[in-house]
Amino acid sequence: MYKNLNPLWVLVAGTLFSLLAPVQAFASEAAGEMLHLTDSAVGYAAIVIFAIAYLLVVAEEFTHLRKSKPVIIAAGIIWGMIGWVYMNHGMSHTAEAAVRHNLLEYAELMLFLLVAMTYINAMEERQVFDALRSWLIKKGFGFRQLFWLTGFLAFFISPVADNLTTALLMCAVVLAVGASNARFVTIACINIVVASNAGGAFSPFGDITTLMVWQKGMVDFWGFFALFVPAMVNFVVPAAIMHFAIPNEKPEASDEVVMMKRGAKRIIVLFLLTIMTAVSFHNFLGMPPVIGMLTGLGYLQLLGFYLKKTNYKCVEVSSWVTETEGHKSSAVPFDIFNKVAKAEWDTLFFFYGVVMCVGGLGFLGYLALISDVMYNQWGATNANIAVGVISAIVDNIPVMFAVLTMNPEMSTGQWLLVTLTAGVGGSLLSIGSAAGVALMGQARGMYTFFGHLKWTPVIAAGYAASIATHFWINSNLF
Repeated sequence: MYKNLNPLWVLVAGTLFSLLAPVQAFASEAAGEMLHLTDSAVGYAAIVIFAIAYLLVVAEEFTHLRKSKPVIIAAGIIWGMIGWVYMNHGMSHTAEAAVRHNLLEYAELMLFLLVAMTYINAMEERQVFDALRSWLIKKGFGFRQLFWLTGFLAFFISPVADNLTTALLMCAVVLAVGASNARFVTIACINIVVASNAGGAFSPFGDITTLMVWQKGMVDFWGFFALFVPAMVNFVVPAAIMHFAIPNEKPEASDEVVMMKRGAKRIIVLFLLTIMTAVSFHNFLGMPPVIGMLTGLGYLQLLGFYLKKTNYKCVEVSSWVTETEGHKSSAVPFDIFNKVAKAEWDTLFFFYGVVMCVGGLGFLGYLALISDVMYNQWGATNANIAVGVISAIVDNIPVMFAVLTMNPEMSTGQWLLVTLTAGVGGSLLSIGSAAGVALMGQARGMYTFFGHLKWTPVIAAGYAASIATHFWINSNLF
């Protein structure tokens, strides 16, 4: 994570992260006889190496070292040590099977995310989000109206787009309208972070954690929507309290107009069609969702080819036009590979490093120790609630990896509970989610760690209320 932490937070985060580091479970037939190396020099060295790598990730803002670099190197060292030990015991095929399965699990998620990022980048380049921002600004909403509007839009957009893109879009609106009022910006940004994280919790596409749970088959596609009301409660409860702290003022409206570029609406339609394809491949054909997503990338490639071949329509009228769609168009042709190149490659490679590092630690046997404490001694409910609190300090991706790899015997209700808590728990602190970290940079000086911390008790009330609501309305799933 790229979070601005003091040394205490760094120590806590690094310790929890290394303890909860998971491994994607590999096929039982390939496991063979595993060596338990938790008390060995190799095991201790692996923990130290990963802890150092994670501390470098946390310190990215100060060192300017990309977060993917230390974890990729750490992954290579950890698996190198594992391979050496297993080779000396004549069991190299067991370690090879494990690392190959980890790599396959990562590849599925990476390709899925790459397609989603490409579509989001395409919509951004076609000015879909700029047009929405322009429309909101020129409507002349008051601060309180804008507070609720940006919150609800964040809640309903994040299940389709990622919560980071959604939060940045809504924050841009808030800054454009109320930058002169720091109090409004602070509270509105908190509301956006909470709403974005809550919205992503009830959709298989809303967050990487929900995507992982869906792809592992723990909850079916439509099952996630049982979390809609609890997620809404998580957002509405703190928003209702923060509402009274918003200045009851109405800023001046802007007359800025931004039109979407040619092809924008068709890209939106194709994105929805791509989601439907992924769901259909998984639900009706029993295929991995990533196959449907890659098929959807083909849809976008064909549209890109069409837009490129017909780009003369834009050039003829000096870089604008298309009366058929009424959109602002660009004379620059649409290039699908530019959208792929602009994906968050550092994040994707960071994801690789995390999966492989934690895969190695889990293969060494540390995950079994944590699983026994959390799910056998604490109980599923307490453990799943704790997962949400931990995800406020440690990124929720490795935490959810840990739970999935532990694979405790839980009801559908409990799997939905951990999906909910892992998704919304990051809202408790500004450093607990990518949306919060990004907004601290975008609204620098107005939305801060301590400004968010002041409202943490209110956010915690929403966290508790959402859990209670889940137990109430989804009691039949437990």
